[in-house]
Amino acid sequence: MTLAFAGNRAHARVARADTPVGDAATAADTEAARLLPAWRAAEYLAARALLRRLLAEVAGPAAAVLPIAADEAGRPHLPDRPDLTISLSHEGDWVAAAVGLGVDVGVDVQPPQPASEGLRRRCCTPRARRALAELPAADRDREFAWIWTVQEACVKADGTGVAGLPWTVPVEVGQRAGVWGDYRWRRLPDSIGVPASFAYRGSPDPEEVATWSSPA
Repeated sequence: MTLAFAGNRAHARVARADTPVGDAATAADTEAARLLPAWRAAEYLAARALLRRLLAEVAGPAAAVLPIAADEAGRPHLPDRPDLTISLSHEGDWVAAAVGLGVDVGVDVQPPQPASEGLRRRCCTPRARRALAELPAADRDREFAWIWTVQEACVKADGTGVAGLPWTVPVEVGQRAGVWGDYRWRRLPDSIGVPASFAYRGSPDPEEVATWSSPA
């Protein structure tokens, strides 16, 4: 499933990490993966293959084979296409990728897992903490994962990462969209099967509707 935002200028896709990589990953991707532990290498290649498929879809086949570099903050980018922005996420059995056409983007995916009370206190507003405390454990873990993905997507979009203090991005339990500074964020559809969120610098229209389609 590919989702489009900001007047079709920002795109995101989420997939299972065991989706066959095929020939989507480049030789450079494969070479870089050799330096990683086997489990991490598999996630790495799956995420980059997903990103390259998305690049081909929204920016053409030439964009899909461009080299990927990291800036000083660790943010991935395409040195040969500064008009395109990219974001990657991989965790466990899931990977996510985003591409922006002149729009800063960030994406994050996080399978639910138990979060300590200390982590919830750090990352959640008082209202969200109270709401989480009232949920059964499985629902609490899933809702916290949603909050986490929003926060991570936002600081990825603005390029600051952890230095941007993601835990300070206010997100309430059940909130599906919001604004953080110059960035808009959205939870991706529940039908994807895992908590995932997308952020982008864009439209001030609070009623903007996301569109999505199955990948070719």
